[in-house]
Amino acid sequence: MKKMKIILSFFVLGIIMTSCNNNDETASSYPYAVRLTDAPGPYQKVNIDLIGVEVTGDGGETLTLNVKKGIYNLLDFTNGASTLIATDTLQISKVAQIRLILGSNNTVVVDNVSYPLSTPSAEQSGLKLQVHQTLEQGILYSVLLDFDANKSIVNTGNGTYKLKPVVRTIQAAISGNIKGKITPVGSLAVVTAVDVLTNLSYSTNVSLTGEFLVMGLPSGTYNVTITPVLPLLPVTKSTIVVTTGNTTDLGTTAF
Repeated sequence: MKKMKIILSFFVLGIIMTSCNNNDETASSYPYAVRLTDAPGPYQKVNIDLIGVEVTGDGGETLTLNVKKGIYNLLDFTNGASTLIATDTLQISKVAQIRLILGSNNTVVVDNVSYPLSTPSAEQSGLKLQVHQTLEQGILYSVLLDFDANKSIVNTGNGTYKLKPVVRTIQAAISGNIKGKITPVGSLAVVTAVDVLTNLSYSTNVSLTGEFLVMGLPSGTYNVTITPVLPLLPVTKSTIVVTTGNTTDLGTTAF
């Protein structure tokens, strides 16, 4: 199974709004946009029912963003594609937490059959994600939320599925990516990048067009293993260097 990435991009641009008062004081505001992205996975559809997004400042204040509510199929936003789901203008410069609020109409489609995804924790209090962002005026940057479907979608074994979201936050400005292709196109494969120093691993599935993109990698050196379906054997590419803000291209791997 794959790691899907529900990846949410927070593009933050600080601007200065000048208030016309007797003291000629300047008030600061920070336009905030939330985008949703994902990566290829083994399901036909993974639908989430988005009903709200909130941010919490480091002082504890909670702000509700203007959200484009609706059902989003995560698999519509793969290989770098994204969609805007929320925008607003914040009056705070530090964001401590993002809260993603889901409704009850979450489903997963497997073998042309749709199964409900129960989401008790998200329905009760929302999915809380620690970000600890300091927003600066005049700077455009992004934070990605990496949705791990391998751990998030649980098959209970009796024909039911549960959604227990596991999400990591990624600052695109301090991370890099690894991309590549495999042949023949249409082959199923999992790509895993392992940091040689920390032993932390990051993975994705190869798309139907033979492409893959492992996003949000801290700078460092990685061993990348492409594991196809048997009887084909895995291929490992060693000492792949990832640098901040760049995408390392592994080219095409043939099986």
